[in-house]
Amino acid sequence: MSETRPAPTVFDLFAGFFIVGLCGFGGVLPWARRMIVDQRQWLSLTEFTDMLGLCQFLPGGNIMNVTIALGSRFRGVTGAAAAFLGLMVAPTAIVIGLGVLYDRYAELPPVRHGFTALSAAAAAFMVSNAWKIAAPLRGRRLAIAIAVCTFLAFAVLRLPLPAALPVLLLGSTALLWRFRS
Repeated sequence: MSETRPAPTVFDLFAGFFIVGLCGFGGVLPWARRMIVDQRQWLSLTEFTDMLGLCQFLPGGNIMNVTIALGSRFRGVTGAAAAFLGLMVAPTAIVIGLGVLYDRYAELPPVRHGFTALSAAAAAFMVSNAWKIAAPLRGRRLAIAIAVCTFLAFAVLRLPLPAALPVLLLGSTALLWRFRS
């Protein structure tokens, strides 16, 4: 966090994540990163990447874990609850409304074609976001090698998460410890 900026209030946490939840419908993580790092400067890019990395190892959705961790960091349990509720209120209401509409009109060809186009756009959006989040790794050869091994384990070899994650975690920690000491 910037040294000159005060910690966000409970309302700031709720309002910030409410906007993220509303604007980032269908892909909240890039919006959260933008709000947390670029706009409000609650965390540096490195702090955000570290927090996201930790939150990816926890059960549950990554962005929900980041929201709770960030809220807790600044305002404890109340901040965690406010940030989480801010993130979830608008999308929950929108999903319920869209679910009702989709249930009624799903068989129409324009709706089916629209969902195909949305799927392609979502995939490209995820790749773009991954590139931005990986920015702190650029120039760190060992970290890049670990990221490539992780990608290969899950995307290419399709190893099961419960089996591969402990091996990758222990292996990467040992490598980083060995080559940094």
